[in-house]
Amino acid sequence: MATGRTHRPATRSRGIPEATVARLPLYLRALTALSERSVPTVSSEELATAAGVNSAKLRKDFSYLGSYGTRGVGYDVEYLVYQISRELGLTQDWPVAIVGIGNLGAALANYGGFASRGFRVAALIDADPAMAGTPVAGIAVQHTDDLDRIISDNGVSIGVITTPPGAAQQVCDRLVAAGVTSILNFAPTVLSVPEGVDVRKVDLSIELQILAFHEQRKAGRTRPRRATTPRPRRCVPRPRAGRDPTGTCPP
Repeated sequence: MATGRTHRPATRSRGIPEATVARLPLYLRALTALSERSVPTVSSEELATAAGVNSAKLRKDFSYLGSYGTRGVGYDVEYLVYQISRELGLTQDWPVAIVGIGNLGAALANYGGFASRGFRVAALIDADPAMAGTPVAGIAVQHTDDLDRIISDNGVSIGVITTPPGAAQQVCDRLVAAGVTSILNFAPTVLSVPEGVDVRKVDLSIELQILAFHEQRKAGRTRPRRATTPRPRRCVPRPRAGRDPTGTCPP
């Protein structure tokens, strides 16, 4: 059984920038869609459009992988799928443990897209004793008292935290102590982890707030201006020699 501990993605050792690493999954998603349609090759412009980046940035990113494509032909889709999958460590099975099986945790457990991307939900863990033994997505929920054993038995190195914010740090500490070295945090709180542990934070409320900002700006640009009544022109006449300085304004 693959444990997820025998291989770490080589992106850092090869000096690939974090910004490039963050875009690799976007390229892989676009390439996978092309592969499913049996598209053999793709140009940098076409792939950049599908991934939502500019083509110059894409070519720069691929240069870190040693993939430059063929002039006039483009990139080989299947080879790029393999190359990026290998770079991200997706050519093996990564067992994942989800801690906190509320609505969000259960939804993630039922998500069918993990398996096709190299991830297997190996364990579901919750602090509620009433949840123990309850099947979710075909997997029995286990109690947090057994967290250390669960992580060890399943060879888990990636943990997903979907607990309330008040419990997230304690869960994080226990996962790290059990040997987990990568954490995806859905709890709306900042986690403190030791050196060597990677944390990715997903805060849906922040994403919604950013969208609200853009909506407000768009509404401000499209809102019709309120009609105003023209103000009467104010005139201060200049006095002239031999004339009354309170004379009338010119028409």
